[in-house]
Amino acid sequence: MRAIYKKELKGYFTSFLGYLFLAFLLFFVGIYQYLYNFVHEYANFAYAVNAVATFFVLLVPILTMRVLAEERRQKTDQLIYTAPVSITKIILGKYLALVSVFAVGILVICIYPLILKNYGNTNLHIAYSTILAFFLLGCTYLAIGMFISALTESQVFAAVMTFLVILLTWLIDLVIEMLPTDHQTAYFVLLGCAALIAVLLYVLMKNVIFSVFTFLAGGASLTVILFAKPTLLDGSLERVFGWLSLLERFNIFRYGIFQGSAYFYYLTLTFLFVFLTVQAIKKRRWE
Repeated sequence: MRAIYKKELKGYFTSFLGYLFLAFLLFFVGIYQYLYNFVHEYANFAYAVNAVATFFVLLVPILTMRVLAEERRQKTDQLIYTAPVSITKIILGKYLALVSVFAVGILVICIYPLILKNYGNTNLHIAYSTILAFFLLGCTYLAIGMFISALTESQVFAAVMTFLVILLTWLIDLVIEMLPTDHQTAYFVLLGCAALIAVLLYVLMKNVIFSVFTFLAGGASLTVILFAKPTLLDGSLERVFGWLSLLERFNIFRYGIFQGSAYFYYLTLTFLFVFLTVQAIKKRRWE
């Protein structure tokens, strides 16, 4: 895993991708720090970091679009399947290289609150808890981007799909406001979600029985709830889709509210998408 990590990390800094990512990241943070903290004279550095989070929609595809898609296009992914190292270690090495590039930018950003402290009463606790949340949010998006890159051999397609998925997580709060709250609509929408999950499981595992069982189990559970206690489904779409809102959990930090559950949420999603990436590669290996 260490050899993969070093190779990938070196690749980001011998090409323009790593420098391009860091340049844009630090540019956006610097601009918003200047606007919020110097022009508008807000002492809270969290406002600047919070504003930059929306630019993950552009930053993450830059870094993740080639991580696995390029190897699949050039057929060098065959080396992954035959390597003496486990696929899990290979994927972890690649992912940690992505995180390390991002961490370089985070280390530079950590200096900014100390600079602001010299000009006013900046709350360092709020600043650094927000930076940590920003880092974990970025790690989650990097895991999502890597998973999408594992599904295609086109860098452009991987970048576009990563852009769309991150954009969806950004717009989901607006979608929630338009969702109906009645239990009939919730039943059919959640049934459709169960079908999508079953399809995803089939794509990853090629196991028809397990995929069908997952859909039937989910559908049966929803049907029992619909007839036994339909009020449980009232407003359930808002709760389910609210769970997918990554930015909502991050936005709370700018108000000085520490939310440890947000850290756990980001770590859980990160683990999930790294795991899905490993499964996607293993599926192709057996094919």
